[in-house]
Amino acid sequence: MRCPVNAYERLNRFFDLFAASDHVIIVINADPDSIASAMAVKRILWRRVNNVTISKINIITRPDNMAMIRLLDVPLVHVSKIDPKDYNKFIIVDSQPHHHELFSAYNYTAVIDHHEDAVSNQIPYKDVRPEYGATASIMTEYLRAAKIKPSGRLATGLYYAIKTDTANFERNTTPEDMQAFHYLFKHANIHLARKIEQVDLRLDFLDEFKKAINNYVLSRNKIYVYLGKVKNTDICVLIADFFMRFNLVTWSVVSGIYENKLVIVVRNDGSHKDAGKLLTRKFNMLGSAGGHKSMARAEILTEKLKGLVDIKNEKQLMKWIVSQFENKYKHAKHT
Repeated sequence: MRCPVNAYERLNRFFDLFAASDHVIIVINADPDSIASAMAVKRILWRRVNNVTISKINIITRPDNMAMIRLLDVPLVHVSKIDPKDYNKFIIVDSQPHHHELFSAYNYTAVIDHHEDAVSNQIPYKDVRPEYGATASIMTEYLRAAKIKPSGRLATGLYYAIKTDTANFERNTTPEDMQAFHYLFKHANIHLARKIEQVDLRLDFLDEFKKAINNYVLSRNKIYVYLGKVKNTDICVLIADFFMRFNLVTWSVVSGIYENKLVIVVRNDGSHKDAGKLLTRKFNMLGSAGGHKSMARAEILTEKLKGLVDIKNEKQLMKWIVSQFENKYKHAKHT
């Protein structure tokens, strides 16, 4: 399988932005796709610039992401610990400057991403391909165009990122994603990737799982869970994925209060309504909402819910959440 012809042209334009004296920082919202993509950029710029640092804006709490960083030996520095004056070139991968307020603090040299394009044309270089399932697929093309054989760790990271962001090729997948995955398969440590994938739980998650199992609401093949205050939003994602494993469950809606926001995580089997569009329609006026057909998320400031629902009343809040998805509220436990 050949590398796309335009990949060489993109790579050369990318290289033209950098000089041997440059101090480069790659800014990410750390998850498998952004971590692996940043690793690839760092490898591509190796020996072409003075140094490259990867900086994350978030605190990593998901066990699988923590395992990925540890097992692949990825050095990450939190953005709070860097001095922008130490760098003269800024790159953002798997995100765009408007995605988070911490991203907007820098003047970027390059943006490489697979989300919807909203990048300013004033940025010298942008490669945004929303049709791709993962930024890691784009970065694999860069590596191949540069004739760089990825190390086992880099290949494993990119392989795992594509696998994760496409949900095992069940969503947003292109032939280019498949081609990149096939190429990486030859160089990746599959056993290491599986080990990363399987580390997705922590002992301190047990209380939330217990609450979810004891207090879920089942209505017309949809499962609803309200967890109250949560230590981080990852637990909502894990529990939403957990309930989708059950026979006849077509939707899982898991919510909780994190800091000053109501977070609603949705998963479905992808055969009926589009979860991303539904959440955008229902909650975008109250906060941020969106996602894909089978997975979506909404975040609403609790102050925006005043007058709509009493957030201190768990039963009332659960009823309000269910009403956003159901024409009529039904309550049936352990059916």
